[in-house]
Amino acid sequence: MSTIALIYSTHDGQTLKICQRIAQRMQANGQQTSLLSLADCSTINWQEFDQVIIGASIRYGHLNKALYTFIETHKESLEQINNAFFCVNLTARKPEKNTPETNAYMKKFLTLSSWQPQNLAVFAGALLYSKYGFFDKFMIRLIMKITGGETDTSKDIEYTDWDKVDAYADTLLASLA
Repeated sequence: MSTIALIYSTHDGQTLKICQRIAQRMQANGQQTSLLSLADCSTINWQEFDQVIIGASIRYGHLNKALYTFIETHKESLEQINNAFFCVNLTARKPEKNTPETNAYMKKFLTLSSWQPQNLAVFAGALLYSKYGFFDKFMIRLIMKITGGETDTSKDIEYTDWDKVDAYADTLLASLA
């Protein structure tokens, strides 16, 4: 049995939801998991874990700046453990932009980060108009209009492909073997 840390940075909760799905899949396969918010893991005992998975969401084109600080602080430890990274963004709702090789945000992360994770994934997030305040609703609707997405603010849409999340979890499980 392995112990896996799932560290997440989320804005509206979809990245946490994806981490929870991965954790459930890992637990169903006999692994022990710990869900940790990036904001709450300034001190982490890396020796407790056999694998670390970091998931982060994009908001207005950027990952949380604290993610880069965390990576720089813990880069050496991250590199000494089985590791993975995924990002969650609405651009990934488009089939031609939902892989690490084709997603602009993943490419940007790999350019800006000194850490190069062993396993990468990109998942589409959720468009949660009902949770957004006035400014976010206006801005996200404008972005959706420009990019050909849903602009009806009475709808919430989950674009996450859960089969893809499960397949990624299975890949991560196999990397522990």
